[in-house]
Amino acid sequence: MDLEQLRIFAALAESGSFTAAGKRLYKSHSSVSRTVAELERELGVTLAVRDRRSFALTEAGRTLYERGKELLAAAAALEKSVKEAETK
Repeated sequence: MDLEQLRIFAALAESGSFTAAGKRLYKSHSSVSRTVAELERELGVTLAVRDRRSFALTEAGRTLYERGKELLAAAAALEKSVKEAETK
């Protein structure tokens, strides 16, 4: 699992659809879907239940989203700190 996969998954969880997440990230619906499928394979869990008209996070998906947001925020703070250190 990498940060880009987490960003894509967080966008999906927040937007509620693969298409909306793709638009938000300037990626295709299929790219978002592929990323989630890769995450599910890597982690060995189902992250979202989806059919043609609906989407819902599983308990594992909710856990990944909540903890993943923390990790993404920490990564953004780290990036900011490193850039600020360069200017000192």
